[in-house]
Amino acid sequence: MIDSILDLLGAASLLVGAAFGVVGALGVLRFPDVYTRTHAASKAGTLGSGFCLLAVALGTESIDVATRAAVAIIFFMLTAPVSAHLLARAAFRAGYPSDCAENAYLAEVERQSAADEAERAEDVTAR
Repeated sequence: MIDSILDLLGAASLLVGAAFGVVGALGVLRFPDVYTRTHAASKAGTLGSGFCLLAVALGTESIDVATRAAVAIIFFMLTAPVSAHLLARAAFRAGYPSDCAENAYLAEVERQSAADEAERAEDVTAR
């Protein structure tokens, strides 16, 4: 009885994970700029891989495999947002334009970036 419930939950989790993966891939193909593509890849990819690993954990009878799957889920949840942020920041600093008309957050980041560069220039001239 419990085995069949775990099998059904695992199958449902695998289907949900696959759906998130497909939605993330479509987002990467359809979104207009690097920032929204990064968002689609990181969010949907993390959820898709998390649900697929949950299906592995639910479908296995080995506690070793379930533990590794749980650790991998935690690893994805911790690293994917950080890597997406770093990629978007690198794209912004490299000068990739945004399709957004006027984005207050990007304007603030640009202002802060200019202030950081001016501060570095002052430090160099002060030496």
